[in-house]
Amino acid sequence: MDQHVKAAAGSYHAALTQLRAFIAQKEVDSDSRLPPERELCEKLGVSRGELRKALAILESEGHLWRHVGRGTFIGQRPIDESDVRTLSKQTNPGEVMRARLLIEPAIAREAAMNATAADIEEMRVCLRQARQAGTWRQYENCDNRFHRSVAQATRNSLLVGLFDSLNAVRRAVVWGRLREDTKAPSPDHHSFQEHERIVRAVEARDLDEAGRAMRQHLESVEAHLRPPPEH
Repeated sequence: MDQHVKAAAGSYHAALTQLRAFIAQKEVDSDSRLPPERELCEKLGVSRGELRKALAILESEGHLWRHVGRGTFIGQRPIDESDVRTLSKQTNPGEVMRARLLIEPAIAREAAMNATAADIEEMRVCLRQARQAGTWRQYENCDNRFHRSVAQATRNSLLVGLFDSLNAVRRAVVWGRLREDTKAPSPDHHSFQEHERIVRAVEARDLDEAGRAMRQHLESVEAHLRPPPEH
């Protein structure tokens, strides 16, 4: 390979690594907008061309989306809001949870079959940031990103789109419960260990365990969402 081509490839990969690290350090929120390209180039120490190649790859992977005239945003492109509003009015928390129990264990199995090293690392970043969350909102954003990273690991764009639609409706539905009277999840919050188990199964290529771990996690979530029995 020509030395100039090698150098260009190296710079491009360096820009991608720098950009991934920059995004991982930001508070995870689908509304988080990246700085303008010129500012990003200065922060990362890369050229405009290198940055644009890196942005294109992360967009193709579903980590970013762009809106002409508004900028580049972290996370997946939002589902049509009118569709989400319509569906959220026609459903309820029980139906949403049932749909998750049917779909997400199957997604976890596919993730165990197809996940790349980068997918596994993205999941682990989500786990670390969830444990470091200082508020429930930050935790929920990390949790949302974790489940989306599992879907992304399927390498199946249709499954990712299906997950995104279900997740958008889930977030729009009013669950009718009060948050615990704490600032953030406790260190022994049930989801931490449950998420870890899912990642271990995906990394081990254990399809059955990945599906089982996801199902048991969602059943635990469902149990915590139910209001306490009245006496």
